[in-house]
Amino acid sequence: MTQTMQHPRRTRLAWWRGPSAGNRLAFTAFLAPAVVYVLAYFAYPAIQNVIMSFQDYSATTFFTGEAPWVGLQNYRDVFGSPIFGTTVLNTLLFTAGSIVGQFVIGLLLAIFFSRRFPLNSVLRALLLLPWLIPLISSSSIWRWMLDPESGVINYVLLQLHMISTPIPWLTSPSLALLAVVIVNVWLGIPFNVTILYGGIKEVPSELYEAAALDGATGVRAFRYITWPLLRPVVTIVLVLGVIYTLKVFDIIIGLTGGGPANSTQTLATNSYQLSFGQFLFGQGAAVSNILIVFSMLFAALYLFRTRRQADAA
Repeated sequence: MTQTMQHPRRTRLAWWRGPSAGNRLAFTAFLAPAVVYVLAYFAYPAIQNVIMSFQDYSATTFFTGEAPWVGLQNYRDVFGSPIFGTTVLNTLLFTAGSIVGQFVIGLLLAIFFSRRFPLNSVLRALLLLPWLIPLISSSSIWRWMLDPESGVINYVLLQLHMISTPIPWLTSPSLALLAVVIVNVWLGIPFNVTILYGGIKEVPSELYEAAALDGATGVRAFRYITWPLLRPVVTIVLVLGVIYTLKVFDIIIGLTGGGPANSTQTLATNSYQLSFGQFLFGQGAAVSNILIVFSMLFAALYLFRTRRQADAA
């Protein structure tokens, strides 16, 4: 019995020195840069941000190197801020409006492009243009288009006699959030079209042919064939869309800067302004941590759904 027993350390050494030891070393060598990258650029900033949210980290810290520990005081200040409720509500409205608009228009376009017609590929390629334009450039273009005096949108509406006076898209507290949502919908349509189009093309054509024999065409075919088979893709699109939209920052800063009167202020823009506008880095870190918690909830939902789909397959 003593002859069959092996020392644990020898077993581990044998695992590394065995026939496939070279493969394991190569695997580790290829994996190490990715691990170092994730730790350096994701894990460390996230941990440092959490620590900063419990400190009185301000502009003077860069000169003195001192950041006194204040515990939950930054979170108390954030939750007690008069605009915190507004930022949370704006974040929810902005996210919900953007997701609904992107998904509905993206799904309709994906269904449209799933049919064969001339220039199909060319038009689908043109839909990717919003992805190719930098976000700051997109916000500058839209800011000019939505300008109440010289904007092309008000000019067209006036020429068509749809309005009698220019609409203050970005300067009215009641319209600014809607304008920002419209721009973000325009930016998110290519992602939704691309993913949903791929899902629709994966549906076997034999199912539509069999359903047509029973009279299930058009809307009925979509309801009983396309939608049930597309549901896993829809879940992924919606969850990833929510995670991305929660942290949208560039477009809002470029269009309105969070104004007017905080009508477009979200958690992402509020964190930026607290940190780099008022130099209250501790409170800015606290707001960003709240935003991270929201994103992690939807990320957990995404992982849960993908695991269930993998188990079902």
